[in-house]
Amino acid sequence: MTHCHTVADRTPELVEQLVDVWERSVRATHTFLSEVEVAQIKPFVPQALAGVETLVTAEKDGVPVGFMGVEGGRLEMLFLDPDVRGQGLGRQLLEHGIERLGVTELTVNEQNPQAVGFYEHLGFSTYRRTELDEQGRPYPLLYMRR
Repeated sequence: MTHCHTVADRTPELVEQLVDVWERSVRATHTFLSEVEVAQIKPFVPQALAGVETLVTAEKDGVPVGFMGVEGGRLEMLFLDPDVRGQGLGRQLLEHGIERLGVTELTVNEQNPQAVGFYEHLGFSTYRRTELDEQGRPYPLLYMRR
């Protein structure tokens, strides 16, 4: 049984668990990133987790297996442990974001086609594309809204 809930207390232990989920997720889906790039991005993940307005986790048997961060109606991050992909958890998280947190926009890596398809399936469509990501790396981003 899994459930989603908004995190009130972002403890160091929880942040560590979520960074682990992030890393497993990125390795499974962001195959365009090199090992070096994953290692370069990883130190910024705790800051992102600490700084995002609303953090929601999906837990299975009391252990976080996915999370999303939402700020001002924008989905800033959504990551799932690869072991639980395809079980409707991403949908559960995103629907929670849409219904309770007013999510209408997001940005996704074009080179993560499964994610693009997932967001399209849930009613998002691309309105803008950039050749570079926010850090100026050559990974095109799709800006999507509902």
